[in-house]
Amino acid sequence: MTGRIYGVGLGPGDPELITRKAARLIAEADVIAYHSGTHGRSIARGIAAGLIPDGVIEEKLVYPVTVGTTDHPGGYDGAIADFYDECAARLATHLDADRTVVVLCEGDPLFYGSYMYLHDRLSKEYVAEVIPGVTSFSAAAAAAAEPLVRRTDVLTILPGTLPEPELARRLADTDGAVIMKLGRTFESVRNALEQSGRLGDAVYVERATMGGQRIVAAADVDPDTVPYFSVILTAGDKAPRNRGVLDRSRPAAPETETSVETHELLVIGLGPADDRWLTPEASSALASVDHVVGYGPYVDRVPVRSGLQRHSSGNTVEVDRARFALDLTLSGEKVAVVSGGDAGVFGMASAVFEAAQDQKYASVPIRVLPGVSAVQAVAARAGAPIGGDFAVMSLSDRLKPWKVIEKRLTAIAEADLVLGIYNPASRSRTTQVADARSLFLQHRPSDTVVVIGRDVGRPGESLEVTTLEKLDPASIDMKCLLIIGAAGTSTLPSGSVWTKRSVE
Repeated sequence: MTGRIYGVGLGPGDPELITRKAARLIAEADVIAYHSGTHGRSIARGIAAGLIPDGVIEEKLVYPVTVGTTDHPGGYDGAIADFYDECAARLATHLDADRTVVVLCEGDPLFYGSYMYLHDRLSKEYVAEVIPGVTSFSAAAAAAAEPLVRRTDVLTILPGTLPEPELARRLADTDGAVIMKLGRTFESVRNALEQSGRLGDAVYVERATMGGQRIVAAADVDPDTVPYFSVILTAGDKAPRNRGVLDRSRPAAPETETSVETHELLVIGLGPADDRWLTPEASSALASVDHVVGYGPYVDRVPVRSGLQRHSSGNTVEVDRARFALDLTLSGEKVAVVSGGDAGVFGMASAVFEAAQDQKYASVPIRVLPGVSAVQAVAARAGAPIGGDFAVMSLSDRLKPWKVIEKRLTAIAEADLVLGIYNPASRSRTTQVADARSLFLQHRPSDTVVVIGRDVGRPGESLEVTTLEKLDPASIDMKCLLIIGAAGTSTLPSGSVWTKRSVE
């Protein structure tokens, strides 16, 4: 026989918010365990103090380090991992003796809770059960009477320890948000709120439901006074995208048709990587719009600023995304659709013009702003492989059949053009590179130069120069762009690749 372990959520601090099941299990426990800081005081035990029976075995699990430094060879993470291993071993001794162990957890055990790390270690060998508790952010929202989200709003819970730019981006991209883990991070959190246009509406709640509870505007908080047990709430009602609705508790009244000014829809190429590749024209245009629409990873590259609304979507809904942008523009909004690389090279420009064929968009002017294309970026890293005539193709057969791709590949191979290949492979397309290589070997010598650029301009970028014969199709994925040389393409002793401008 072995005992059972329970991770028991106590709620945010007020003992009256402990659930009846949690109270019963505490009263029946053989062992009560709880974490504490290096000072030895346990908030969890303080919450449950009135329920802990006399004579129960208590296991105080004292962290070896919280925010200070440690001389552990594995650093902070190593010290904490060892600590949880030791705690699990201590509790396992009681479980092996057929004792019932209750681990007290403020809030909810599986929401930024310490218990989850014990659960990871013990639940495979012992019966373990988690008793949910009222979370700190639920208590904070109730105390502040802040409706966090309504209807189809999205709620995002964010740790204040995120890098400031990432925190600002995520705040700009959601309706309601909760920011946890404040304390020393508050200054950075405040800056992120300001950048995302949410500081004016953010509410700061300190020690929700406990003694000393405080609720103030986040903008009025002194960073030097912020404890760890505090949260910031930004309600979905007050998100920039929802501010135009006066009463979100009722269905929106039908809008009367009014005449609005239609701005031009901008389609902007962001270049292949970070803002070093962004043209001044594109940067200026992005600063002039109120909405950015695009595939999620590309929208993420647009700097966050107050008043800018960001609309991300998946990778295979280009025309739907274009219609959404056109509809926004038609309603009088200033909108930019963004693409990686150049928007006109396998990017969103074509999808926007395809959607704009609908007569209802006839009044929407469209302007495309060029960007550095991926083939240019890879070619520049390699040297000058596209210094002569060249072609560019996508190997994706999502929008055209493979028969058409083969026909075009054959024509390019026979014409002795340098070829830049986009979208060479994916998880569902694993044979196209091998097929293209076999086709080219029918028309080009085996020592034809091939350039493989991976993640050019991004961290971890790589460039490989090989030949058609030695090209390994299994090593190619969607992060790669290939350049297959022509008869006039050669490699210098330095490793640079270039193509002659003249043809004999």
